[in-house]
Amino acid sequence: METRVLLVDDDAELAEMLREYLLRDGFAVDLAHDGESGVTAALDGDYAIVVLDAMLPGIDGIEALRRIRASSMLPVLMLTGRGDDADRIAGLELGADDYVPKPCTPRELAARLRAILRRTRRGRAEDAPGHAAAPAPVAVGPLVLWPAQRRAEWDARALALTSTEFDLLELLARSAGRVVSKAELSAQGLGRPLTRFDRSIDVHMSSIRQKLAPLADGRSRIQTVFRKGYQYVRE
Repeated sequence: METRVLLVDDDAELAEMLREYLLRDGFAVDLAHDGESGVTAALDGDYAIVVLDAMLPGIDGIEALRRIRASSMLPVLMLTGRGDDADRIAGLELGADDYVPKPCTPRELAARLRAILRRTRRGRAEDAPGHAAAPAPVAVGPLVLWPAQRRAEWDARALALTSTEFDLLELLARSAGRVVSKAELSAQGLGRPLTRFDRSIDVHMSSIRQKLAPLADGRSRIQTVFRKGYQYVRE
């Protein structure tokens, strides 16, 4: 079955070029050219993932992402201007799963889409009828993660996580008490090598921290270990 992708970009020529490549690569692609129609399509359509340009007419991509995240955890890949750290960080803070700087090659975009979709589909495959027994939940104190269902709870209450946040938190929880390097988090959580000056992991960690209650002494449960990585602290 084809993977349905919504591509939201006001550059009609670029969008059509990317669409043609993705079609040849096995995706089914619909186009939207402004933020309002992009949000409507994302929330009403049965898409596996949205590719959202940060610069759009009407409401921009950042506001469009905000509206999508208000009611959906649908995976979103942002297209940002090369070197535009402000849009990149804003998108990640609002729950984008990852970003690709423009101009990008169709091959790079397809690879990034597949990396995100591999992670989101892994749980569905493990939870499918006839599959071997689903992996046991990962539990660390009040945090419980069900990898096969892509479901998380904090103190028995549902925890809303994006696909990327789930993967990063699962990696930390499985290694609770041990430092996990940013390189490992990027490779396994984002599906790509860590690059110099890339702050994606840091921004995702900041978002995850805000969703978890602090330790009894007020410290965050996810600690930064200078020049090494991050550690989920056991109580």
